[in-house]
Amino acid sequence: MHSRAKLLCQVRIIFVVGLAFWMVFVSAATDAAPRAEGQIPVVYTEGIIHGFALLKNTDGEVIAEGDLTQVPKGNVVTVRANFRFKDGSSMDETTVFSQRGHFRLLSDHVVQKGPTFKRPMDVSIDGKSGQVTVLYSEDGKEKTISEHLKLPSNVANGLMAILLKNIRPGTETVVSMVAATPKPRIVKLHMTAEGEDDFTASGLSRKATRYVIKIKIGGVAGVVAPLVGKQPEDIRVWVLPGDAPTFVRSEGPLFAEGPVWRIELTSPVWKEPAGN
Repeated sequence: MHSRAKLLCQVRIIFVVGLAFWMVFVSAATDAAPRAEGQIPVVYTEGIIHGFALLKNTDGEVIAEGDLTQVPKGNVVTVRANFRFKDGSSMDETTVFSQRGHFRLLSDHVVQKGPTFKRPMDVSIDGKSGQVTVLYSEDGKEKTISEHLKLPSNVANGLMAILLKNIRPGTETVVSMVAATPKPRIVKLHMTAEGEDDFTASGLSRKATRYVIKIKIGGVAGVVAPLVGKQPEDIRVWVLPGDAPTFVRSEGPLFAEGPVWRIELTSPVWKEPAGN
């Protein structure tokens, strides 16, 4: 029971982080018919977590290791994740959100740097004021974009995995996201349960709900993007349903036009004392 509880805690924080990175750097969209849009009510409150994650390519090769924490103070929760890549790149995010009645983003800060990323970025979002600042490198020059956006109350940067645990699986749910391409803009995320898949944990068979997440950009950009090959891969997340729903797998790109990568949990490996 202790091992199972530990496993579930690690999985929760892994997907909180992974989806945040995917969404912040999207640059195109797909169409879907919304059924439910607005703030997501808190069904399952978030607690303290410290977990570890592995980032893998589709061949199963480990390309980065992560250290993940989640700390609540009253109704405000801070999530921090840091992934270290084998090539020296790094990916770091800190998300602060409120879980009083409904989930609401207070701030989000994502930093991607190193050769892994085609365009290194530092993106800060103030959920209260709507101020968004993007620092990025282009042609060897450092550039800055700072804009004030009218943010909807359901902005989901850094919150996607948490929100998926709290939505009704039979309903398509729509939330908002700030995407930096590098110009910041608000896009819509359409989340739908599309099927079930079997998996095992500690030798026991279980069944997870598979969600697909699609991104929709309004205006001319949303129409043109698929025509010029800018449409991103759909993101898929597997959720174990029940009285304590938890995330068991996810896959998708971590940056615009990036490869599909997977985030999976890992457990500590102990070094045996000499002589044993």
